[in-house]
Amino acid sequence: MFDFLGLVPLFPLLGFLILVLTEGKLPKNLVPLVGVGSIGMSALLVALIGFEFFTENPTPFQQTLWIWMSVGDFTPGFSFYLDALSLTMMFVITGVGFLIHLYSAGYMDDDPGYSRFFSYMNLFVSAMLVLVLADNLVLLYLGWEGVGLCSYLLIGFWYDKPYNGYAARKAFVVTRVGDTAMALGLFLLFKELGTLNIQLLLERAPEQWTVGSSTAVLAAILLLGGAVGKSAQLPLQTWLPDAMAGPTPISALIHAATMVTAGVYLIARTHVIFTLAPDIQLLVGIIGAITLLMAGFTALTQTDIKRILAYSTVSQIGYMFLALGVGAWSAAIFHLMTHAFFKALLFLTAGAVILSLHHEQDIFKMGGLWKRLPFAFVVFLIGTCALVALPLTSGYYSKHAILAAASNAPQMGFLLWSAGVIGAFLTGVYSFRLVFIAFFGPEKTHAEEKLRFSIAGPLVILAVLSLVGALLRTPLASVFPSTSDHGAQSSTIQSFIESIVPFLGIAVAYLFFFSKALSVENLLQDQRAQRLHRFWSSGWGLDGLYDFLFVRPYKTLAAVNKNDIIDMPYKGVIALSRFLFTMVSLTQSGQVRWYAAAMAFGAVLVVAIGVLS
Repeated sequence: MFDFLGLVPLFPLLGFLILVLTEGKLPKNLVPLVGVGSIGMSALLVALIGFEFFTENPTPFQQTLWIWMSVGDFTPGFSFYLDALSLTMMFVITGVGFLIHLYSAGYMDDDPGYSRFFSYMNLFVSAMLVLVLADNLVLLYLGWEGVGLCSYLLIGFWYDKPYNGYAARKAFVVTRVGDTAMALGLFLLFKELGTLNIQLLLERAPEQWTVGSSTAVLAAILLLGGAVGKSAQLPLQTWLPDAMAGPTPISALIHAATMVTAGVYLIARTHVIFTLAPDIQLLVGIIGAITLLMAGFTALTQTDIKRILAYSTVSQIGYMFLALGVGAWSAAIFHLMTHAFFKALLFLTAGAVILSLHHEQDIFKMGGLWKRLPFAFVVFLIGTCALVALPLTSGYYSKHAILAAASNAPQMGFLLWSAGVIGAFLTGVYSFRLVFIAFFGPEKTHAEEKLRFSIAGPLVILAVLSLVGALLRTPLASVFPSTSDHGAQSSTIQSFIESIVPFLGIAVAYLFFFSKALSVENLLQDQRAQRLHRFWSSGWGLDGLYDFLFVRPYKTLAAVNKNDIIDMPYKGVIALSRFLFTMVSLTQSGQVRWYAAAMAFGAVLVVAIGVLS
């Protein structure tokens, strides 16, 4: 089956081409057959490849389809590399991606851009598959930019609304900042190591660089720049909450199965470079810890159900970065997988709720939904329990693997572990705040649960995976060093704290938002609390800061330069040419006597010059 590896990204690419070339004229019943079927074929092929890989031949496999370009000694191929890490990523992308596509077939059924929607989705999945399968960083960068392009198209899918266009442009521009850093990193790696083949890089880097060398540090920090952009981590996390402007299935695909996991994958794939720059690796963990706390506090103040889940994603990706920072490579990928299950479930269920409420997204305008939408309530509660990491859910095992590794970290272990524990507490508060307000609060709007199979089916499967998905953890010992997080354990006291903290968060949410024994309104009567609430609600003021530092100066410069100063010299040349043309054209009067006089004058002038010289 390994020889068919190239078909995995090809199927969704063909689906994209069919849907695009038919220009929306394909019969509506055939659109999901192409859009969903292409992803289903890739998922089936990945399952067969995975079965063979883990049962018969668990050794890496490399497949070169063709040489992409040849410039001197630089000959990157359109080549794929299969190992346990890329296979795990393919399971997530195609498996969860297929369920999201199937859900979309029912959710987007009435949208006039039905065919266009699936074409973008197919291209998105194809680009992500290229990214995780690439055996060289040039091909990986192609997939990297591909998912960036598709995110722009999908976030701005409903382009008739100005805000959607703004959100799409914001995502595109902010992630380009990280992409530029990553491109510089690739140039540096090729200059220093002479190749961009990932496996050769990982072999040559320890041979040519010492631990802590300035070149290794620079390469690692440039790669980290790319990772924080795509995975929405500090300081480039501001684009992700606004990405909620796209249709709900897009939110699920971006947050669960594709784009935001790219940065985590990049660091995990190039982990050797980060081990050669321990200060930068520690910085990865610090960024993750700070981001997960910032996002957790911000989620407490949001009222839009999708934005709460968006900040939850930023926080959970922060846990993955924390794991990468302490060398818990496999724990980070494990949490990436379980997060894909429960976050896709939460977003898709939120979409079902929004549909039932006639596109209402404000949780304070919901209430009583556990009676009106019993199915949505049950599956959303399962996803929430997994997000909070309650025992016997998939999120429990993956998050505890991260906290255990953090507690054993040689540098700043206690601080990073404490950040993770506080983040777990915040997750319990904001997650059950949503549940108590939306599902148990006073009923404020009419809701009717009418879910077709294409919507309900994926929710049931994702709910099961959110509970037992930890059993699907793939062994990654062959990819990462044996000195990483394999078998890490917290102390007895730390394990107890890790287990009890989510319940404390739920208890606080219960007191404030269910029993009303405590009142948020009373807290917000204090002006300092009001300012803090506004500060958290604004995303810690980062949008305002960037607007002040970059957006306003750029707009001011554009206003000053509205006549384009750079073009003024060229405009002067044009004006001079036109003037000279006008002067010369005046000599073409059509009167013969003037031509004769001019010829006589010219002849006299030439003779005079000859005599005088």
